[in-house]
Amino acid sequence: MSFDDFVKLLSKIKNIELPAESSHFKMVPPTRKAFAQYSQEQLQQAKRAGVLALFYPNANLQVQVVLTLRKTYKGIHSAQISFPGGKIEPQDKNLKDTAVRETFEEIGVPINTVEIIKQLSQIYIPPSNFCVQPFLGILNETPQFKKQDTEVEQVIEVKLTDLLNDDNIISKKITTSYSSGIEVPAFMLNGYTVWGATAMMLSEIKDIIKQLA
Repeated sequence: MSFDDFVKLLSKIKNIELPAESSHFKMVPPTRKAFAQYSQEQLQQAKRAGVLALFYPNANLQVQVVLTLRKTYKGIHSAQISFPGGKIEPQDKNLKDTAVRETFEEIGVPINTVEIIKQLSQIYIPPSNFCVQPFLGILNETPQFKKQDTEVEQVIEVKLTDLLNDDNIISKKITTSYSSGIEVPAFMLNGYTVWGATAMMLSEIKDIIKQLA
């Protein structure tokens, strides 16, 4: 799909109903099968974060989305694949501002070049007690990424065709800071295993695009 065709497709997205849990559950790890059972009180007390699913044209004008490989550190989300983003800060007016600001800080995309198309379905991440609000955005030009070396190990550019390819859905045993040897549904993208909250968000994006196409 060309980037121009993708932008035309996204013009339909603003008024559609989000698939939310029906998409998320396709990629829910076994440790989170009780995902829908968290109380409203837990969600209200959770920390808040915003992330950005940023699509853009590559040099051949085909559609790509950017992910990041986090640095290895002593923490729950060490060395995981994620969207650029982070926790809300006092200077942010809202979580959309958070997502765009963090994208600039982490991978160098200028704030004024990002167009937010749609707010997606939020996801609660129990191990870190974060409620994450994803946004879908676009850039009209191929970006020159500049990673924040203290937080980002690698910038990962994924083709939309690879995201939409059902053959890239796998099941894999992983070890985390809080469990070991659990088998999880995941995307295999550019040789990286993408699971957990990021995979759940990607699943919703995938379902939305297939619904519109």
